[in-house]
Amino acid sequence: MQARIAFEDGFILTGRSLGAVGTTTGEVVFNTSMTGYQEVLTDPSYAGQIVSMTYPLIGNYGVAAEDAESRKLFLSGFVVREASKIVSNWRTGSLTLHEYLEKNNIVAIEGVDTRALTRHIRDAGAMNAVITTESRYSDQELVALAADSQHLEGLDLVKEVIYSEPQQWCDEGKYHVVVYDCGVKYNILRQLAQVGCKVTVMPATATAAEILAVKPDGVMLSNGPGDPAAVSYAIETTKGLIGKVPLFGICLGHQMLGLALGGTTYKLKFGHHGGNHPVKDLATDRVMITVQNHGFCVDPDSLGGDVNVEITHLNLNDQTCEGINHKHIPAFSVQFHPEAAPGPHDAQYMFKRFCEMMENN
Repeated sequence: MQARIAFEDGFILTGRSLGAVGTTTGEVVFNTSMTGYQEVLTDPSYAGQIVSMTYPLIGNYGVAAEDAESRKLFLSGFVVREASKIVSNWRTGSLTLHEYLEKNNIVAIEGVDTRALTRHIRDAGAMNAVITTESRYSDQELVALAADSQHLEGLDLVKEVIYSEPQQWCDEGKYHVVVYDCGVKYNILRQLAQVGCKVTVMPATATAAEILAVKPDGVMLSNGPGDPAAVSYAIETTKGLIGKVPLFGICLGHQMLGLALGGTTYKLKFGHHGGNHPVKDLATDRVMITVQNHGFCVDPDSLGGDVNVEITHLNLNDQTCEGINHKHIPAFSVQFHPEAAPGPHDAQYMFKRFCEMMENN
């Protein structure tokens, strides 16, 4: 079945239907990871977005339950050059990528020039698009539909991906960590458990008082989707936690900490999505290859007036802020994903650093 992807600026590609039939809209981003498509599909941070994979062959190792990073697929759509018809992996059954997307009602497209798509986004910037399998729409109607769809700026998507009630991930550990869930990936929870933490997940709707009432040794501010400045309740909760308990923020959690400390965020031209982003640790001059997934960034100049806050990490591709640290209060954050899944493991030591912070507090 034929499918089309139409961008709001009139750029249109035609391919074949993959997954569910129908029509979907979202902001298009490209992911440069060579493996880990299932982890990408199940990352809650992709809510509201259509993800295009730059690696040309996707789906060849099938789907494995243990590779899921959340309870469902939250992304709006998926784009690949070629979806493998053959599944070969001892860890999985015979479920193909097409069947997985269809089962989860995700409209996707294959057989398009993903290099041309990526170059277009790099030149023109991230924008909304429509994927459809429906022939009743003209090309002009699809472009208009994309242009009229909701953009991510000012959009709170956190409430669409979180659990409504607290969850207990791990019952035993030296340190009791509350994960402030804005759309947390499972591997963040796995990594915390692996370094000896008892892990309680509390939704982003929880207040600072409710979090402190369970007497945590530390609070993890999780990743999540959408515009960080739009999630005002999470910023207020973070403000209420600063100085009361050790804090470690990842991705959206990093942005929340930056905003709570008085900074601002801005939207990147096309974001950082993939497992090959070089980041420099300014304290050690060590360069890590990191996995990233964000379209917004903390403005380091907005924190420049606070002598208590220091920039700790820089992205070597575009010099954007990748980490901050408070000099006198136990609170730090990173924009990249130290838990990987998928991606390199260079930054996993961050979880041990969090434990050291709780030990010394």
